Amino acid sequence: MSTATAICGECLRQPPSFDATLALADYVAPLDTLMIRLKYHGALPLAREFGERLGDALLPQQGDETPLLVPVPLAPSRLAARGFNQAWELARVAARRANLPATAQGLRRERTTTPQRRLSRDARMRNLRDAFVASDRVRGRRIILVDDVMTTRATCDAAARALKDAGASHVLAAVALRTPPSR
Repeated sequence: MSTATAICGECLRQPPSFDATLALADYVAPLDTLMIRLKYHGALPLAREFGERLGDALLPQQGDETPLLVPVPLAPSRLAARGFNQAWELARVAARRANLPATAQGLRRERTTTPQRRLSRDARMRNLRDAFVASDRVRGRRIILVDDVMTTRATCDAAARALKDAGASHVLAAVALRTPPSR
């Protein structure tokens, strides 16, 4: 994993609601296949692998104020069908590895949305508008928002907006994988 401090062109044109992004790697082979196995086939040991690496990457992110890890929540119907929230599985392991607090109650889905993977970029943004609500426990806190994959940033942006609306002082979007920018 390499660290970069550059701002992408899209973020310069339309700044996101989150303050920074940390991605372990690009969503390319063989990592994309491993994430699909975790997310859609219940290969939970892979959450430990990705989560530990995420926790290691979060160690330098700590400052004076201890951040709180908050996973992107699934809609209740998707959670029931899948049996687990992959973002929470990553957050739990990363928090334990980095010795940071984590909560699955920091953010909730206000409504069920269409699955993002089949939507265009614009449709993804519209689909997630007002989809999340954050709890009061994030007020004044530095938040590390954890998700498995960042494709268009729509999910992290909508979740970060809800966290900021609830008073979060800073939101770092921490994802295991990100779709590489188009060249």
